[in-house]
Amino acid sequence: MKDVNVPAGYKSTDVGVIPEDWEVNKLSSVSNVKTGPFGSALHEKDYVEDGTPIITVEHLGEPRVLHNNLPMVSDFDKQRLKAYELKIDDIVFSRVGSVDRNSLITDKEDGWLFSSRLLRIRPNKKYIFSTFLSYFFHYEPSKQRIRNVAVGQTMPSLNTKILNEIEIPIPTLSEQKTIARVLSDVDELIRECDSLIAKKRDIKQGTMQQLLTGKKRLPGFSGKWVMVTFNDIGQVIDGDRGKNYPNTNDFNSDGYCLFLSTKNVTKRGFYFSECSFITKKKDSLLGQGKLIRNDIVLTTRGTVGNIAFFAPCISFNNIRINSGMVILRNTSSCSDTHFIYIVFKSRIIQQQIDKVVFGSAQPQLTVKIINQFQLPLPPLAEQKAIARVLSDMDAEIEVLEKKRDKYKAIKQGMMQELLTGKTRLIDN
Repeated sequence: MKDVNVPAGYKSTDVGVIPEDWEVNKLSSVSNVKTGPFGSALHEKDYVEDGTPIITVEHLGEPRVLHNNLPMVSDFDKQRLKAYELKIDDIVFSRVGSVDRNSLITDKEDGWLFSSRLLRIRPNKKYIFSTFLSYFFHYEPSKQRIRNVAVGQTMPSLNTKILNEIEIPIPTLSEQKTIARVLSDVDELIRECDSLIAKKRDIKQGTMQQLLTGKKRLPGFSGKWVMVTFNDIGQVIDGDRGKNYPNTNDFNSDGYCLFLSTKNVTKRGFYFSECSFITKKKDSLLGQGKLIRNDIVLTTRGTVGNIAFFAPCISFNNIRINSGMVILRNTSSCSDTHFIYIVFKSRIIQQQIDKVVFGSAQPQLTVKIINQFQLPLPPLAEQKAIARVLSDMDAEIEVLEKKRDKYKAIKQGMMQELLTGKTRLIDN
């Protein structure tokens, strides 16, 4: 008897409800899966400066292979490892660790090799279209299924047997190609946005370097610049610690004060998820580590140098900082806080941090060191003008990022509809 919850024209399977004319096959029936060479077959000493690249786990972008810092082998080793040569339309999977990571091989990687920490899938083109299969493996429910069947607690791993048993919902080859084409069109929009964002960021970096060093002056400004230490223009306030530091009983889910840790200050600014709240009573016992509008927060331990600006537009109030970070508070009428924030994010300060940070296991900065950081300071009006120019560039980048993220959300929705057959496409 047909399940009343299954719509007409669909059927219930182990991979969910799919169209009646789709099949469900194990990966082994539509492709060949091969593991990378044994570790003994290739050693780091075999790498050369100019040769054939080898793809490793860190090169698995989604959906494309990343081309940064590729190890290479000689022509002799390439021939010796010919069985591990990649072809266009192969898919390479991480065998250990992040086992759901995988990339589609394009003409740019044709003839490269894959390492022992990868698995290679070679689709049979008579039955399955590689780009369709790649999208299936990037679909979150498929990723979860793979994570669920991986073996090992501390370090999940896959092997050819496990991957071969993965079941794939398969439409006709024609429909596979249509689905892949539509999703590829959205991916192209995402790549165009990423490319434009990268270009805008490069332009901004160049502009920052010119404007923050005085090599290029904005129209109408000619006043003298001075070099100051942060101690000349501001105050460094350490995070809360010591005998009054909150214990387990002082934290709750919706208390008076939001308590930041170093993980809440990223290269992109504040990350307010996974913050802690403390009671009003406990807050009253703590020191000066509470943010006021236009404060700057700098991480000083572990991941040193991340910085965030407590702008007036941020909706959170009553925020304290934890140990491992400091508040930078502008106290001078001759300096603009937004300009100071931009300088601290720039190479001018980041290079000074690299020179003075100490501690190998747990790098850190001290208040004394931060007070001695050198900042170039133009007249106040020019500071504000520079900050406006760079903020406008940030705003342009943010618009593009939101557009890109919208395309990504659209793609996820389309994958859910198309890869399950919930929405069918008519192939013209």
